[in-house]
Formats: sequence, C-alpha cells, structure tokens
Amino acid sequence: MPDAHLCCGSAGTYSITQAELANRLRKNRLDALGSGQPELIVTANIGCRTHLDGAGRMPVHHWIEPVEASLT
Repeated sequence: MPDAHLCCGSAGTYSITQAELANRLRKNRLDALGSGQPELIVTANIGCRTHLDGAGRMPVHHWIEPVEASLT
C-alpha cells in the first residue's frame, strides 16, 4: 500500500481541533487504501475507524468483526 506509514488524520483530537488537516490526511489515507481496491478496511484503532468511516467511501470495521463473521 502506498504511504503505509502515514496517519489517517484522527490522531487523538486532530479530527476535532484541526479538522481541515485531519480531513486532508483522511483523504490521502483513503486514496492509498483504495488503490488496492479492498472490500473493506479493518483497524484496531477506534479513532481511525470512526474518522475513516466518517468519509463514507468504503466500509471500515474493527478487525475482530470479519474474524467473527468467518467463524459463523
């Protein structure tokens, strides 16, 4: 994935206190994640999940959700 090391823009309170920067970082992250055409994004970080999912571009889940789904 391109730029795998970059932040999604949530970074604690950034999505609230620095909304313009946070949204730009989120767009960059979603563009990079989308380049691989994933069915969904999984993360363990609730801040990242909430922020990325807020863009409404693709499904974002906690990693345990697809694991649970695979067990049923």
